[in-house]
Amino acid sequence: MQKEAIIKIFLRKLVNSNTWGGKHTAETNLRKSLPKHLRGEKIVNDTIKELISSGILKCKISTKEKHISLNPKMKQEIHQILDASLENI
Repeated sequence: MQKEAIIKIFLRKLVNSNTWGGKHTAETNLRKSLPKHLRGEKIVNDTIKELISSGILKCKISTKEKHISLNPKMKQEIHQILDASLENI
């Protein structure tokens, strides 16, 4: 699976569950949106790190785990990524 497809799956899951700003979910819950054979792969770890460093995802340590949410300041960019995926179908 390509990195772009993983990004779109993650963003779609977070947008559909309305996980913006102060509302967050554990990183393990985010990984559950992928097939089981991909959840621990290096490409998934790299994708999550890339999304956090680009500012699309926000990371918070809560209950000794990484919790992830969408950055509300990047809402327009997030919707552009998702809209581009719909045009390619």
